[in-house]
Parts: sequence; C-alpha cells; structure tokens
Amino acid sequence: MNTINIGIIGGAGYTGGELLRILLNHPNAHIAFVHSKSQAGKPVYSTHTDLLGDTELKFSGDDTRELVNQEGLSVIFLCSGHGESAKFLAENPIPDTLKVIDLSTDFRDESNGFVYGLPELQRERIQSATKIANPGCFATSIQLALLPLAQAGLLGDAVQVSAITGSTGAGQALSPTTHFTWRNNNVSVYKAFTHQHLTEIRQSITKLQSGFEQAIHFVPYRGDFTRGIMANVHTPYAGSLEEARQLYAAYYAEHPFTHLSDAPVDVKQVVNTNKCLLHLEKHDGQLLITSIIDNLTKGASGHAVQNMNLLFGLPEDTGLRLKAVAF
Repeated sequence: MNTINIGIIGGAGYTGGELLRILLNHPNAHIAFVHSKSQAGKPVYSTHTDLLGDTELKFSGDDTRELVNQEGLSVIFLCSGHGESAKFLAENPIPDTLKVIDLSTDFRDESNGFVYGLPELQRERIQSATKIANPGCFATSIQLALLPLAQAGLLGDAVQVSAITGSTGAGQALSPTTHFTWRNNNVSVYKAFTHQHLTEIRQSITKLQSGFEQAIHFVPYRGDFTRGIMANVHTPYAGSLEEARQLYAAYYAEHPFTHLSDAPVDVKQVVNTNKCLLHLEKHDGQLLITSIIDNLTKGASGHAVQNMNLLFGLPEDTGLRLKAVAF
C-alpha cells in the first residue's frame, strides 16, 4: 500500500479540520504536518475538539519553506483564506515533485499551471496534473446540476438558480451574519446575481457547450443550519422527464459520488458525505434540477481528497465512503 505524505497549510479552520477528520481514517494517508500561525504548538484537538482521542498531532509553526521542502512529502493542501494561497506560493517555492491542492478561489481560473478540480468534468486532466484548484461549494452543487445539459448542448436559454447554504460556508471567523443570535431562525439573501462562484460555473459550462452565452441568474441564501447546500436550478427543456433522467444517468454512470433520486431530496441525506444527490422534475417546459451536497465535504475537503486520490492513482472513493447523519 502506497503511503501519501501530506502537509496541511491553514489547518485550524473548518476546511482544515474536515480534511483531518477524513485523512486520519484514509488508508493511504500519513499527515506529516498541520501548519497554523494562530495555533502553533497546540494540540490539533484543542481546536478541533471532536478529534480528542483520535490524534496527538500538534499544529506546526515552523518555517513553511522548510516544511514544504522536507524529504518525502507528497502533497500539500492549502486551506487558508482566499488570496492567501497565491501569497503563500509566491513566498514558498514548491519542489517539482510536490503536488498542490488549493481550496481557495485563487487559481480556479486555471492560472499558474493549476487544473480546475471537478472530476465530473475533467477527471483525466486531474489525474495527470500536479496542481489542483478545488471548486467552490455553491459552484460544485450548481455545476453538477447543469453538466449533462451542457454536454448535450441543451442549455439554450437563461438558467435560474436559487440556493441555500449552511453557516459553515462563511468560514470560521465571526462576522455579523454568522453569530448564532442573528443566524438562528433567520434566512437572508446575499450577493444576488454577483456571487463569485458564477465565474467558475460559466467557465465549466463553456468547456462543454462552447456557444453558451445565456445568463445564469443566481440568488444565494444564508440558511439557519450548519452544514449543507440545496440548489434549485431550472431552465427551459424541450424533452420529456424520462429523457432527462436518461441523460443524467448516462453522464454520471462512471462517477461514484453523484446519484439520481426518483424522490425529492433533502440536505440531511448528504451531510457528512461526499455525495451529490440530484432530483429532476418537469414543469411547464422547465426542467427543475435539485442538487444537494455537504458544503464542507463534497463542497470542499472531501472533494479535495477525491482529487488527491485521482492524483495518486487510487480509486476515487478511497477513504470517502462516509456515513450521512440521516436524522
């Protein structure tokens, strides 16, 4: 069994913690270090308290140049805030043998040699890459709702999206809209029609349907729950519902985490898993696609481990057969 020696930069946040939970139980993973400027020297379980008894790792505050150049290191995950990954790579030259998986927005435009890491779109490119830009959470959910239509060239009109996310999507740092007293029993719209994930969604859609220039009208909501995303996507569709189901089933037949459901879906079905569940309906000439994911697993850290598996020639679902909460 090949061992993958792993470093995590920015390990004290939500995505870093979720990575640790998955990688500690991954059969091929060895965590060489978890770096955090703010928590240096402290046990990992002092921040991620659910890991008490699972690991004695401590957060490293060592010079990051030395850490990324240590002998035998296989891959680093960059889990710091948006804008920090580009800064980190500029300040820390990376050996040619070291693979990089970035969870920020910094390289999702595939600049600086990065490949956009959506396996359901470009698995083969990921397998031969050295640097992966992990997709955004809303972007993952929405793209998985649209890719089969785009591949078939069937996006002929505007796409309407309304999607709601849990509070962990905003990251660990507190802000006026993440405090419990504001978020509890509350729902709000933010970044309507301007969300940053629209750029990567359009980038992916046009890889499959090059002439797509129609609008994507996206209204995101903040939900009063912790984890999960539900995206409801609709667009005109001339075919029957059964034809749409066949189209989606064929597209995702070889992808282990995206599944069609005949029944309406709910967020608890995917929380703590790397799954995306899709449900299709046809109404008045519109195809409605409901797409649900966990924003921290399939929307971030689980997706990053899925990309790691592809980079190192492992079965895509290694270490990712995770149990949903269900109730």
